[in-house]
Amino acid sequence: MKILGQEDKGMRNNTPIQPRLALLVCAVMFSCFTIPGQAQQTLQVLHNHVRPAVASRQAVPLGLLPPNQRMNLAITLPLRNQLELTSLLDRLYDPTSPDYRHFLSVAQFTEAFGPTRQDYQAVVQFAKANGFTVTDTPPNRLLVDINGTVAQVERAFHVVMRVYQHPTENRTFYSPDREPSLDLSVPVAHIAGLNNFSIPRPGARRGPGGQQLQSNAGSGPGGAFLGSDMRAAYYGGSVLTGSGQAVGLLEFSGYSLSDVQLYFTNAKQPLNVPIHNVPLDGVNPGSWTNSNWEAEVVLDIDQAISMAPGMTQVRVYIAPPFLDVDVFNKMATDNLAKQLSCSWWWSPDDPALDDPIFQEFAAQGQTLFVISGDLGAYTGSDSTDESYPGEDIYVTTVGGTELTTNGAGGPWESETAWNYSGGGRSDDGFPIPAWQVPVINSSNAGSTTKRNSPDVAAEAAFDNYICYDGGVCQLNWGGTSFATPRWAGFMALVNQQAMANGYSPVGFLNPTLYSIGQGVEYNNDFHDITSGNNNNGAGQSYNAVVGYDLVTGWGSPNGQSLINDLGLAPAVTLSATSLAFGNQVINTTSAAKMVTLTNTGTAPLSLNSINTSGSFAIFSKTCGTTVGVGAKCTVKVTFTPTLLGKLTGTLSFSDNAPNSPQTVVLSGTGVLPATLIPATATYAAQVIGTTSLPKTFTLTNNQTVMLSSIGISTTGDFAVSATTCTTSLAAKGKCTISVVFKPTATGNRTGKLSVSDSAKNSPQTVVLSGTGV
Repeated sequence: MKILGQEDKGMRNNTPIQPRLALLVCAVMFSCFTIPGQAQQTLQVLHNHVRPAVASRQAVPLGLLPPNQRMNLAITLPLRNQLELTSLLDRLYDPTSPDYRHFLSVAQFTEAFGPTRQDYQAVVQFAKANGFTVTDTPPNRLLVDINGTVAQVERAFHVVMRVYQHPTENRTFYSPDREPSLDLSVPVAHIAGLNNFSIPRPGARRGPGGQQLQSNAGSGPGGAFLGSDMRAAYYGGSVLTGSGQAVGLLEFSGYSLSDVQLYFTNAKQPLNVPIHNVPLDGVNPGSWTNSNWEAEVVLDIDQAISMAPGMTQVRVYIAPPFLDVDVFNKMATDNLAKQLSCSWWWSPDDPALDDPIFQEFAAQGQTLFVISGDLGAYTGSDSTDESYPGEDIYVTTVGGTELTTNGAGGPWESETAWNYSGGGRSDDGFPIPAWQVPVINSSNAGSTTKRNSPDVAAEAAFDNYICYDGGVCQLNWGGTSFATPRWAGFMALVNQQAMANGYSPVGFLNPTLYSIGQGVEYNNDFHDITSGNNNNGAGQSYNAVVGYDLVTGWGSPNGQSLINDLGLAPAVTLSATSLAFGNQVINTTSAAKMVTLTNTGTAPLSLNSINTSGSFAIFSKTCGTTVGVGAKCTVKVTFTPTLLGKLTGTLSFSDNAPNSPQTVVLSGTGVLPATLIPATATYAAQVIGTTSLPKTFTLTNNQTVMLSSIGISTTGDFAVSATTCTTSLAAKGKCTISVVFKPTATGNRTGKLSVSDSAKNSPQTVVLSGTGV
């Protein structure tokens, strides 16, 4: 069936236009007089394939695409049960929900939300019936990839494929002359690849005019930053390397592996992460036509690996331009990389095209980081703002900063906004998500109705080192496309820790990010960027302010603290770091002292063991094998000395918190049941027959029971002159005894003070001595 306006096809076949139109009009008129009740075939008309420049005739038509030219297209199908999927995504990222981070497999997602098998097969059969070669049928059933000639495209979708002069760029583009329609009752969302009006472009670029480095804190050639400097500044540790994790990179160009190798050679660092290419739609991963495009691929690989040098792999997904839906869908159906990065931007036919796949990422626990762009504040046009796909509500958008470190390869010192950092309100009208609503205020000037970007940021200034284009190495490169793979690499560290602790990956980051940003841990988890702006010279600008802003989002990552709060790490807080038991009679047990353990982290705490050492023992505990988030338990410890003197030990908790084991220092002193001190006393020389000044001795009852049957006696030239002691002494009580020296002869005189009582170590004695003169 034909529709009005397809006269260009008649010219291709050397058929006069006017007779064909006349025949078509007759056919239409005949259809108006068909027998009542006869079924009429209605074409399904699609939308958002014809650019405004074509529809408004701003783009000048130059001719027709050759009918035998072959095209790769992707027929996309809508999701099923969208309301239920939206509800599920809310629950997956709500810490109070039993579904929290219980992510779906590809098969589970497809069964619940993908097109039915019957509908999908109908689309496949439609493609085959129209002469197309079906090149791929992904398992989530969201796409049917096809290849066919221009003539087949025109017949199947009732369009004319024209060549136009681009209205703002010095090139031509192809496009259908009208919205496609197809003879198919199964709903179709879009046909990707029908035009090349907007070419995807990378964000990376060299500084204007080869400007000088803005910092000299990097450890690379000329003081430029290397990816390893970002690891030192934003992570600062060595334990986490991304082990067991993969990063997936979206690319629209091939690259040279030798450029990656050269980068790490010049950086004097090992390259131990396998790099796996995933070419799509016939792309050659080893070829490129634009050196800047090749540079983007190489730096994405370099930066991700540098942040997480122990990853299992980097997966480089390479697709031809205009089929972004293919590469995103492949990332989803592979479901191997839980952290994904896109350093490219474009102006889409339909801004909703990729959104179903982004929702699948979120449902499967995958995180997609996207550049915010490098042209400053958004002006309202995604064709110039580099805002898509970063403005989608299911991606985490990365802005740019200018970083200062404490010396080459040193720790983070300070950070300001990079004035090229893209940011602002959604150009394509994506609505503001619920998690962003509470943080919009007059200070950050965000929109209360549209999605605001970016969400986070990292170093992106023109002070980075790269190698590209078959061996060219340069300084002065920058862009949010450096910051974005750095965040993907950082996320590999987060997921390594989460999964090592037995938890699922973090998944879509933003609900958690915005919760942290509004919580007490914000300044521990992020470097809040509060100075600078993204003035793009077009009259629009946003300032970096305290908290969230439209230049740097929440800021840059602050190492292990953010990793703990993102990666479902439990955290142990103890009510005391030490317990002092004081004096305790040997071979008796003290009263119990208590320590309270609180899980202040973001995931349940698994307790492996609780142990004591030395003369200390666990009296009782309420701690089981698991302590929930925010929950508490107690351990009571006693002291039973078997030796005299100061004794020490520990109470240790072994668990799955990052700082395990946690310890409490224990101390106490083993003492006798009763003590008389000091144990010796020497009097000064004393004239025979005269009495010295008294010396005082203290009797202490160290027991928890009364000391009874107390008797005091002296020997030699010594006598009790006064005492506060009676025949009994209360538990833990003390009394004093004063003794004088009255020599009866010259020379050295000795004696003893003795106290007899009910204690097991009775009598307690003091050796006395003095000199008679």
